Amino acid sequence: MKLTIVTGNAHKAAEVAAFFAGAAEVTHVALDLPEHRSDDVGEIARGKAQYAYEELKTPVMVDDTGLFIDALNGFPGPYAAFVLTAIGNTGILKLMEGVQDRSARFTTAIGFADETGIRVFKGTVEGQITHAPRGGGGFGYDPIFAVGEKTLAELPLEEKSRISHRARALAAFHDWFVHEHIGTT
Repeated sequence: MKLTIVTGNAHKAAEVAAFFAGAAEVTHVALDLPEHRSDDVGEIARGKAQYAYEELKTPVMVDDTGLFIDALNGFPGPYAAFVLTAIGNTGILKLMEGVQDRSARFTTAIGFADETGIRVFKGTVEGQITHAPRGGGGFGYDPIFAVGEKTLAELPLEEKSRISHRARALAAFHDWFVHEHIGTT
C-alpha cells in the first residue's frame, strides 16, 4: 500500500515514514496547499487533503496543528504558524504577562484522502504556557509549552514523540490505516 505525505517539512515526512515502516510505502511531496479558513484544525486538514488528492490522484495524508490558549480565548488557534512567525514565543509570553490561567492545548488533525473519501484523525495534548522559555530541544512553541513539569523542548525526542499531539493523531490514523484501510483493500 502506498501513502503520500504532503508537507513542506522533510523532517515531518521522515517521521511519518518511520511510523509506517512495514505497513506502507511512504513518499513525500512538497505541494503548496491552500490554507482553508476555520477555527477547527480538522476542517483545515480536510480541505488540504481534498485539494492534495484532487491534484495528485493518489492516497494522501496532510496535517494541520493549532495551539489553543484558554486565557486568550483560544488564540492563536489554527493560526499558530503565522503567529509564531509574526510575534514568536516572546510575543505570546508578552500577551500572557500577569495572566494566572496558563492552560493551553496543542491539537493536530491528520487528513487522509483517497478514492473512498476523506477521513480526519485528531490528537491533543494538554499543557501550560510557561513564564519563560525553557529547554534546547524541539522547535516552534516547544520551549514555552509545558506538559507536567517539563516543556516539550526539555523532553528527550523519544518521550516527546510518545506524548505529543502529532504522535496521538498519527497513532489514531495508523491504527485505522493498518487495521481498517489496508485490511479492506
